[in-house]
Amino acid sequence: MRAAHGLWAALALLLLPAGSRALRDGECEVCVTFLGRFYQSLKDNDVEFTPASIEKELLKSCKEAKGKENRLCYYVGATSDAATKIINEVSKPMSHHIPVEKICEKLKKKDSQICELKYDKQIDLSTADLRKLRVKELRRILDDWGETCKGCAEKSDFIRRIHELMPKYAPRAAGARSDL
Repeated sequence: MRAAHGLWAALALLLLPAGSRALRDGECEVCVTFLGRFYQSLKDNDVEFTPASIEKELLKSCKEAKGKENRLCYYVGATSDAATKIINEVSKPMSHHIPVEKICEKLKKKDSQICELKYDKQIDLSTADLRKLRVKELRRILDDWGETCKGCAEKSDFIRRIHELMPKYAPRAAGARSDL
């Protein structure tokens, strides 16, 4: 009999909606980081905390966002090509100074993709052997810097371009490397 009760309890836990629990550590990292930085910028710039002004500032911030943060903006409807508009799910709670973790938790219930976003693992350029990286990773380094490698056909071309630009974008890494 006890085993049956235990089985029912386990089944009930499995059937509960996943969105009903608080965020785990590391979950929704892009949402929490981006909205946290956005909230801090609102406070630093003395922006009025009304849903309309927050929405306006969020649209501005999202125009400058790149990579995973731009994808987050797309999901909440803060980009021009977004299919859905749940931007008010960010602006209204933020106007009441609700913590960004709670806002992201609520967004997760609306669209689970928001919390599936993770930042790409950062490559330590001071110690990484560029020859062992994939071309995709070398391209990502250049993309993060806002640079391209026109005419690059070989992996060695990408590596050469990164070496050329490293003193400009990663001076500490360039100084720490002995192969430059």
